[in-house]
Amino acid sequence: MEIKTALISVSDKQGIEELARFLEERDVEILSTGGTYKFLKEKGIKKILNVSEYTGSEEILNGRVKTLHPAIFAGILASRESNEHMLELKKKGILPIDLVVVNLYPFKEGLIRNLNHDEMIELIDVGGVSLIRAAAKNYVSCTVLTSPSDYRQFMDELSSTGKISITTRAEFAVKAFSLTSEYDSMIAGYLKETSGKIGEFELPEIFTMDLKKEMELRYGENPHQQGAIYRWKGDKLSLLDAEILHGKKMSYNNYMDVDTALNVVLEFNIPACCIVKHANPCGVGTGENVNEAFNRAYTTDPISAFGGIIAFNRPVDFITANDISSSFFEVIVAPDFHDDALSVLKKKKNLRLLKLPIGEFNPYPYHNLLRVRGGLLVQESDWAVEDPTKWEVVSDRQPTDMEMEAMIFAWKVVKWVKSNGIVLATREMTIGIGAGQPSRVGSVEIAIKNAHNQGKYTGGTALASDGFFPFRDSIDAAAEAGVSAVVEPGGSVRDREVIDAANEHDMVLVFTRTRHFRH
Repeated sequence: MEIKTALISVSDKQGIEELARFLEERDVEILSTGGTYKFLKEKGIKKILNVSEYTGSEEILNGRVKTLHPAIFAGILASRESNEHMLELKKKGILPIDLVVVNLYPFKEGLIRNLNHDEMIELIDVGGVSLIRAAAKNYVSCTVLTSPSDYRQFMDELSSTGKISITTRAEFAVKAFSLTSEYDSMIAGYLKETSGKIGEFELPEIFTMDLKKEMELRYGENPHQQGAIYRWKGDKLSLLDAEILHGKKMSYNNYMDVDTALNVVLEFNIPACCIVKHANPCGVGTGENVNEAFNRAYTTDPISAFGGIIAFNRPVDFITANDISSSFFEVIVAPDFHDDALSVLKKKKNLRLLKLPIGEFNPYPYHNLLRVRGGLLVQESDWAVEDPTKWEVVSDRQPTDMEMEAMIFAWKVVKWVKSNGIVLATREMTIGIGAGQPSRVGSVEIAIKNAHNQGKYTGGTALASDGFFPFRDSIDAAAEAGVSAVVEPGGSVRDREVIDAANEHDMVLVFTRTRHFRH
């Protein structure tokens, strides 16, 4: 397709002078609007006509209406293959527009600059979006450029072939519709926030995702799979905002594990540490400081911790850095690192250090997504606010304070363990974790097996289960291992059998009435 007439209306003037001069040299008639017209005239572009002169209609409403005119949109939307369309344009004296160069008002930049509401409303582009959509719809007859990064490709192809291929026009059209979709989604998110709807979970009839590629990853879960990470706008706490202080680029699996580890430590308002391997916690600890928290987490399962991911909810100090350096880990994420801690950890060449300030994080519901054949499963995130004072003690024996604290600790952790999930814990640390088994008793047996040092803990060892116990076998196994308190959702048809087993062993059994499956 040859280019004879172009419409240029841009907010971002980068590269536009070179493009306009290129078009002028090829005798292309240029139509332009207010600020762009003035800019190009000042740069010496002569073969240019103001849109107002062309349409005979001046800009009105302080520039809100510039290009919204039938002469403009008919020129863009007319099919060159339709004799009827072309005759109608000729009859009305309308030029076919072969090229539309438009980028949009900088709404995103306005958000970053924290402009007031009235200023943000003025940054909602109407005419630009309409022009882009019209040109992209009619890509068979019109080329649309929406970014300065596309100008060079356009100029090179026009220079070498004298026209723009249908393949290239389609490519530009895809970019155009992606841009307008992202732009509209950003505006909708802003209006939702300013209307007080942010933080309210909903499952809309039409689910749109405002995603932008942040970076391509070396590969996905496995080397034969492609992978990338996209930014989901609106999250109050984003892994993509983490500052990499040391180490190479994060991998797909690193991001998966860091997300789990971070979610676990966010459950606690005291110093906490979580070590994750293959998306499962393998050790969690709390303490008066991060050093106590780390050593308690590491003690749970030092073998599984090797090559794992560590998350802290407090800055990492020198003593903790020294303890960490004696083993191999892939990633450490923390709100900050002391300078002397960095000097120790940066000696580990293959260790990634991520600084991610947590601040006063308040969990809020967001969308969890899972692709299935032919669809997308969407659910609310598992950030249920739970009140242990409302848990139901169903056993004859009441829990001691120590047992209650241990059950609360274990319950916070088990929600992040792959189902069937079992956690053995004291009030300060996990001592055994069983994950991902098809049978619940199988996960119980693994957790007990992993609790190598359980014998030294007395009075207050608790077991948490993410789902109810269908039989009494898990209670019997826990009692034999020395567990004194169990917390689970309840809800099995055999709850009575499970309660009787707990009473036989003089154990505490608590029902939360909330399930925490994680697949």
